[in-house]
Amino acid sequence: MTDHDERGSTMTGVDPGRLDDQQLMKELETIHRTRHDTLLYGSNDALRAHNERMAQLEGEYLRRNPRRTVASGRTREGARDRSTGSPA
Repeated sequence: MTDHDERGSTMTGVDPGRLDDQQLMKELETIHRTRHDTLLYGSNDALRAHNERMAQLEGEYLRRNPRRTVASGRTREGARDRSTGSPA
């Protein structure tokens, strides 16, 4: 599906705000799965569109989940602990 935003540029896909939680997660899983191939083999336009869509979907996820669980190993402090061999 192709929609148009208020600036008149084309956006591919459903507005993330209109997706239910399950649909949003499915869209995020799909875009993350296709990321590597788009980076390696996609045209500049394809990569730009992928970047924009990923930002829209991730932004909506973060808006809906402001208090999501953050694994300690995914923080700067956690990464430092891993590199120094300190127990978590």
